[in-house]
Amino acid sequence: METIQIFGYFGALAIGLILGLMGSGGSLMAVPVLTYLFHISPVTTTAYSLFVVGTSASVGAFRNYNKGLVDFKVALIFSIPAFITVYTTRKLVMPAIPKELLLMEGFVVTKDVGIMVFFALLMAAASISMILEKGLSTDDSGPIRYNYPLILFEGVIIGMLTGIVGIGGGFLIIPALVLCVKLPMKKAVATSLFIIALKSLIGFTGDLDNLEVNWTFLISFTLISILGIFMGMYLSSFVKGDKLKKTFGWFVLFVAIGIFYKELFT
Repeated sequence: METIQIFGYFGALAIGLILGLMGSGGSLMAVPVLTYLFHISPVTTTAYSLFVVGTSASVGAFRNYNKGLVDFKVALIFSIPAFITVYTTRKLVMPAIPKELLLMEGFVVTKDVGIMVFFALLMAAASISMILEKGLSTDDSGPIRYNYPLILFEGVIIGMLTGIVGIGGGFLIIPALVLCVKLPMKKAVATSLFIIALKSLIGFTGDLDNLEVNWTFLISFTLISILGIFMGMYLSSFVKGDKLKKTFGWFVLFVAIGIFYKELFT
């Protein structure tokens, strides 16, 4: 096994650890780890990311379900448009995107480069959100408010982003659940994991006819991520995930800049 792949498996552990601690951010790690440490094409990487993050999030969602923290009403309203959109995107839209997106005076932007640049843009946006975040209210006393049109709209947007770049979208889902639905923070994180698990795994099924999956690698990578999520959930009793967000945000921004440089200037 190459040394760089050993780092890749440590990356798999970190993906689960971050999901367990913060309820989001796992796919922001999964895509660059799979692409640059295992040299997997971005199209395949985004599919693998859906499986890894979806399966790992399922473990966290089950633990949260046993604690009574998952709001299934919100989760289902959010998930239905999300998984329809992500499945359609993976099944129909992604295969239809041409291999060369832009050709101008000898400068070629391929489909793979386009996916990674778009992913880096989302990483940069997520990092800035985490760095500047003042902190969301965790007050449990306010009534939960079901703004159905807004929940459905958020589901469609996040489903589309998930389909294109393989992200779980927890960094968008959690603020939406807290600010738009008025879920308490603990329930928002728990419900976010359930939503991520459901839409990611359903989205992955949209790739099964279009990709040849290396199941041995994918399952071993996923099992390490699941170990990481157990570690993260254990450590969350001692370390507040929201306190880690700013540090993780700076790390994500650094990785996003590295992706831009790698894809556009090398």
